[in-house]
Amino acid sequence: MNKIKRIEILERLRENNPHPETELEFNSPFELLVAVTLSAQATDVGVNKATRKLFPVANTPQAILDLGLEGLRGYIKTIGLYNSKANNVYKACEMLVNLHNSQVPENREALEALPGVGRKTANVVLNTAFGWPTIAVDTHIDRVSNRTKFAMGKNVVEVEQKLLKVVPAEFKVDVHHWLILHGRYTCVARKPRCGSCIIEDLCEFKEKTS
Repeated sequence: MNKIKRIEILERLRENNPHPETELEFNSPFELLVAVTLSAQATDVGVNKATRKLFPVANTPQAILDLGLEGLRGYIKTIGLYNSKANNVYKACEMLVNLHNSQVPENREALEALPGVGRKTANVVLNTAFGWPTIAVDTHIDRVSNRTKFAMGKNVVEVEQKLLKVVPAEFKVDVHHWLILHGRYTCVARKPRCGSCIIEDLCEFKEKTS
């Protein structure tokens, strides 16, 4: 795909959603960190249902530690892989209290050192909590980028690197949200909804649906 097409796609996505936001509910960098950690292989809807009960009770690292591991598990048991996620969140809270004065660090290396936090989660936190021009690539973004030919890669890291290269600076902060929402609601996995897609004429996917 050429540069002109890419910019037109980005401009349409921006016009359609000028101020995109994550669908995870949060009110602080710590709440976002917890929500994103819990969202692995789970839906944002499911995570929000759990955190609506958890965060009013415990929304700081120390409050999670005071809640205890078993108490934390009780709040997130409706989420897949809740045992391992509870362990990760609890251990991350210990590190935040002991190493970072209970604050979420605005630093990739420090974030990725936290249990349960990989590159994608760190990218989401840096982008959404701190406004960094990072691009977190999940299955939706990987699919949209490859299917449309916007930024092709054999894996999520390759797609991320390609996106960082081809997306102009003015779009970088928001492109993660635009692409994930587009993949979640329009360019869906089994049968993309091409007929209702605002970038259908620019997309280079050959097997478009009606």
